[in-house]
Amino acid sequence: MAEERACCVVSVSGLPDARTPAAGPWSCSGVVLSRGPGLVLCQGAVFAPFLRDGPAAWAQPRTLPPDALRPRLRLLVLQPPAGTRAPALGLDAPAAPQSPAGGLRQHEARLLALVPCGAFQRALARAFGRAEQWRFGGEAAEDDLRALHWFAWLRVPGLDSPGGGWTARAGAGCLRKGEGLLACGSPFGALCPDLFLNTLSRGVVSNLAGEENALILTDARCLPGTEGGGAFVPSPAGPRLVAVIAASFCWKGAEWVGLTLLCSLAAILRSSTSVLDEAGIVVPPVPGWAGAVQAGSGQDPLAWAALVECGAAWGSGVLLAPRLLLTCRHVVEAGAPLRVTPAPGPGRAVTVLRGRVVFATEESSPFDVAVVELEESVPAFVPPRLADTFLPGEEVSVVGFGALGHACGPSVTAGVLSAVVAVAGRPVMLQTTCAVHGGSSGGPLVSSRSGCLLGIVASNTRDTGAGATYPHLNFCVPITILQPPVARYCRTGDPSAFAALNRAGKGVRAAWRLQRQPGPPSKL
Repeated sequence: MAEERACCVVSVSGLPDARTPAAGPWSCSGVVLSRGPGLVLCQGAVFAPFLRDGPAAWAQPRTLPPDALRPRLRLLVLQPPAGTRAPALGLDAPAAPQSPAGGLRQHEARLLALVPCGAFQRALARAFGRAEQWRFGGEAAEDDLRALHWFAWLRVPGLDSPGGGWTARAGAGCLRKGEGLLACGSPFGALCPDLFLNTLSRGVVSNLAGEENALILTDARCLPGTEGGGAFVPSPAGPRLVAVIAASFCWKGAEWVGLTLLCSLAAILRSSTSVLDEAGIVVPPVPGWAGAVQAGSGQDPLAWAALVECGAAWGSGVLLAPRLLLTCRHVVEAGAPLRVTPAPGPGRAVTVLRGRVVFATEESSPFDVAVVELEESVPAFVPPRLADTFLPGEEVSVVGFGALGHACGPSVTAGVLSAVVAVAGRPVMLQTTCAVHGGSSGGPLVSSRSGCLLGIVASNTRDTGAGATYPHLNFCVPITILQPPVARYCRTGDPSAFAALNRAGKGVRAAWRLQRQPGPPSKL
């Protein structure tokens, strides 16, 4: 595939001298941006062990030249064997020296500069509050966090090709939440490139932040070592490189969020203007192109979602009518004043509305549901179409205010409807593979095929024995359970319409306890 031909592995090692023993190799993924001249871009953190001034160098705002590193470094770029053509990205090249193992092409490289991306750094500071204890890249230390917004430009003569051009690019400013992305990187870097070089992962744009969307979150599943790899969007002329993987994992406190952090390529190029000008490198403009808007149901799941805040607690909700919202009981059980912030959209600005809980299921109910009436109507609201059937395996998405919800509005994650749990022939629980995390509770589950509302998110899975959270196994209340009482309430205004949610039978209760009946208490 064309995406694979645009990506590579970067390996950095220190050659021994009289004073310094050999170090490394350290490695990460990279993207081939040009073959005329040969240029590779990668994440800057791979050079951290070789900084003359140590981690303090990441704190300064200016470009770091090659002499900021210890001398006698060896930089290698590894690529797949020659022979596969990728005309869509303009990356054809003559045969190059091959390594003995696996026929991989191996090129010597030199560092042009390490460049901080200011727009990405500002977006990081605004979106990820320190109080929320965000971490990136697994067990990332503070020094690694300081290197997140640094990127390395490598000059690779072995990639030079007469008439070679730049990889096809797209600006991140046109990205939309929920749009498809394909990430390409090499898990574990140079550890075993014969097996892992340029692995692909598909996902969607989960959230966006910063100037011209300098910061991008995706639910494409990437592993350590893919940092520096590329993220591509489809276009009529073929895939276009839009961003670089900055961190493969995101953690919030002790919770694995299951999202990957990207930096807009356009933002990196803007920050690198002086470095490229000094090297005599001309960056061609991005051709004008806007992604085609796919024909669909006319439904907008982002417009159905709302941030629900009750005292210190917060979560998501789904609007069913201009003044009616569903959420989870555990989101509003604090009993404090309720604030609802619908997601902004065409025809409406960010507005905080007051609401009151007109019904909440009992603690003993298997259905974790609350019904909220708003004091004012949401302007220009188009209600969702409700599903009446569920197809296991169909593509679905979840919209919620987890992850960057407070800073950037609702996030979108995609997956499939992995199971429909029925009792006496009636669906009582939906399971999905979408990434669901703290703050997603109460948000809508939507069919990607029909655009219909399938249900509301209740929880993801936590193994209390292992202390692990699994964001890609989660549970939703089917809308078919909720639609009849909602319709009755809209006709009568009587909250007792929802009382049946407290009278679920033993089979339903056992399903939502995540255990077989009879049997020991579930550990989930």
